[in-house]
Amino acid sequence: MREYGLTLLVAAAVTYLLTPLVRRFAIAVGASHAARDRDVHVEPVPLLGGLAMYGGLAAGLLVAYQLTHLSSVFTGTRVASGLLLAGGLIVIIGFVDDRWGMSAVSKLAAQAAAGVILVWSGAVVAWLPLPGGVTLSLTADEQTALTVLVVVVTINAVNFIDGLDGLATGVVGIGAAAFFLYYYTLTRRLGLNEQTGPALASAVLTGVCIGFLPHNFHPARIFMGDTGSMLLGLLLAYAPISSLASLDPSSLTNYAGGTVNRFPEVLPLLLILLIPYADLLLAVVRRMRAGQSPFAADMKHLHHRLLDIGHSHRASVLIMYLWAALFSGTVVLLSIVRTRLLVLAAVTVIAVLVLVLASMPNLRPWARRANSRAARSRAMTQVAHGQVAHGQVAHGQVAHGQAQVVNGQADHGRAAQTTQEQVARGQVVQERGAQAPSASAPFPPAPFPPEPFPPVESEWQPHWPHRAPDPADPPAAQPR
Repeated sequence: MREYGLTLLVAAAVTYLLTPLVRRFAIAVGASHAARDRDVHVEPVPLLGGLAMYGGLAAGLLVAYQLTHLSSVFTGTRVASGLLLAGGLIVIIGFVDDRWGMSAVSKLAAQAAAGVILVWSGAVVAWLPLPGGVTLSLTADEQTALTVLVVVVTINAVNFIDGLDGLATGVVGIGAAAFFLYYYTLTRRLGLNEQTGPALASAVLTGVCIGFLPHNFHPARIFMGDTGSMLLGLLLAYAPISSLASLDPSSLTNYAGGTVNRFPEVLPLLLILLIPYADLLLAVVRRMRAGQSPFAADMKHLHHRLLDIGHSHRASVLIMYLWAALFSGTVVLLSIVRTRLLVLAAVTVIAVLVLVLASMPNLRPWARRANSRAARSRAMTQVAHGQVAHGQVAHGQVAHGQAQVVNGQADHGRAAQTTQEQVARGQVVQERGAQAPSASAPFPPAPFPPEPFPPVESEWQPHWPHRAPDPADPPAAQPR
């Protein structure tokens, strides 16, 4: 267990330390994710987080190769070469897509090629369980086709849930931790040392997710991009595939009395990857019914629905974590401990109810009662406010009436005063009219003849033609 823990810590530390350097590199090369209508962020965020994850993967495998117990995984196998080659191809394709963009067909071809590399390394789906303890053996072609299909579906499932900060990293990390607990239990309890490889791959993947999550949780400073989401999907698919390739079906006992079989491939196909697979299936069906491409983007994923319900960004991510942890932990526990089918069904129903109540607050009974009490309280408050407002209106009407009365009295007083002033002005006008001549009456006759002008020392005197000469006047000067 200590060696697994050391490998996990090294993968986490290397990923954590490389992420800031990768972020600077992404900014330098222009690999940033611009905000779109269906995104929840508003500013461009650097991509290429998968480069740091790949560094953590390589460091974890290198440390495991130096450890005594885990070095047996690499003896006579192509585990390290298969993981590094397939992961390197995915990282290169993801880098090109994050920087310049690629078509969906090109990415599907690269994902299928990565699956073929895993088949070359010896990780194949060799058999499948059937009811009643029977196993279905597959031919070489069927093994290759099914392995490639599982790899491609898992990669795209992880890519589809990478819609919120830290969502894909946390969900994959929880699933990887559940895988590790399951395979480690098989090695310790049943003595299946061939499950050491799947346990190591799960531990390394858990460490990679732990190291990248602090940089990717909301608000994210860097996104994993397709570089990281496809790498996580590849590693997540590798664990159960490699388990089936190295596990003898007869080593898993079909317990009598209706107990649950211990089939490792049931974990990813049923519950550990329930969230990514369910989101992928719903998205494909929804888009095909709408006449769109299965790879067309929309805002109807599970995390978008949580946001629409009213959860915050972090609350939506934590609820998805709860889903993954509850499903994964339940399945691992029921796969390790002998449990009857009835108990499995009861636990599954309870888990689903808990998730539904956690995801949809309006369905909680206590929330309904609280909402009812809050509604009644708001109604009473509104009624009280209405009565106060009505009283204020009535008071306002009374005050308005009083003001009108006061204003009326003031207006009446001003009118009376104005009338008195007008009367006084009329009397003054009448008195003035009695003293002044009427406009229609003639002017009084002026005294005629007027008084003579005083003598002026001048040779010329005014001549009044209408007046007869007076003998007393001096003789007029004769013109020269």
